[in-house]
Amino acid sequence: MPEKTEQKTHAPSSGAWRATALSSRRRWVLVILLFVAALINYLDRATISVALPRISGELLLGPTAKGVLLSAFFWSYALMQVPIGWLADRVSLRWLYAGSFALWSLACGFTGLAGSLAVLILLRIVLGIGESIFLPGSVKFVSLAFSPEERGLPTAIFDSGVRAGLAIGAPLVAWLVSSHGWRNMFFLVGFSALVWILPWILAFPSRLEPDRQAPPPEAPPPAPRKPLTFNRNLLGASLGFFCFGYYNYLLVTWLPDYLVEVRHLTLLKAGFLAAIPYVAWAVSEVAGGWVSDRLVRRGWNETRVRKGMITVGFATGLLLIPAALVGNLTASIILLAGGSLVGMSSPNLLVVFQACAPHDEVGMWIGFGNFIGNIGGVLSPLLTGILITETGSYTPGFALAPVILVAGLLAFWFIVGELKPPETSV
Repeated sequence: MPEKTEQKTHAPSSGAWRATALSSRRRWVLVILLFVAALINYLDRATISVALPRISGELLLGPTAKGVLLSAFFWSYALMQVPIGWLADRVSLRWLYAGSFALWSLACGFTGLAGSLAVLILLRIVLGIGESIFLPGSVKFVSLAFSPEERGLPTAIFDSGVRAGLAIGAPLVAWLVSSHGWRNMFFLVGFSALVWILPWILAFPSRLEPDRQAPPPEAPPPAPRKPLTFNRNLLGASLGFFCFGYYNYLLVTWLPDYLVEVRHLTLLKAGFLAAIPYVAWAVSEVAGGWVSDRLVRRGWNETRVRKGMITVGFATGLLLIPAALVGNLTASIILLAGGSLVGMSSPNLLVVFQACAPHDEVGMWIGFGNFIGNIGGVLSPLLTGILITETGSYTPGFALAPVILVAGLLAFWFIVGELKPPETSV
């Protein structure tokens, strides 16, 4: 039976673009499903980081080998960003996301069978291929379902699932590893996640496209577009995203191991305490998206609002330096939580790509930007492992990340211009 067309329940934005024909309830259901997918996505990523002390003990991995294993996921994840963004712009997100989700869940589950570093690396590469859909697919959906002035909050909600996954995943994975062993943990986390696919397929419309006002009769036909429109906004946003990615993935990959090796916590306690910075990130992310949208709707200049929130968020990352230096555990956790207020910048970073991309290239733009950002994801765990090996300390790696993060502000303030797509730029 053909699917009914749902009535629009929200006002269109100004200009030639209008939000897609989805009921308000249905589009928010899909945002929640994307939040859950992000939670599962990062829970699956957290498995290797939290279980790393046990895995490295069984497989006799040193700091450099651990750094290689932690970075392996990003090799394929980064390289897949542009191709998956191209697909997100052209094929059904319903089936593209469902298929990718199944692939990454199976890769996580089968990690429990790995018996060597090489097999672990291979499965992390497959995991990266599957999870590559997360950001291009989610951002593409928001760009179709929400008008420009209301994209900050849904972007923040789905992306906060990242830190929710880490916050839940760190103690959950630590408990599963302690209670059932790291192999059984991978089986449970990976294979049980497959249940998400059914509600996604049922909730997603068979057709999802933006409505556009017809151009005036005298308007010339649009010129054919290049596969990717490259301009200063894409360059600046991507460079800034690289710096963000370097900082972000240091916390994602090395924090649990740092708490075990440097703060001398048990794996279970490290998992629970690692959840505190992750929760701070998630809460600040939703707050950053909500506040930014409110200010824009009240008439504040969107470019200044988004860049301002990014600036404040990036500046809080400097708290990671004293977090690594203080001797008191409680003070270190508080400073780590403060350094996680970087989360308020996260939805605004993604809205920058949505606002500046041509309407039919949103997936490609966020894919390209995330490719550059995940080069930071490749380098961050790898360089941190090398620095630990060479210096015998985690402090240099934890000090380098916030310096790189703050340097990214130069790209947003001096390269990125007005947040407008090329066809409306002046």
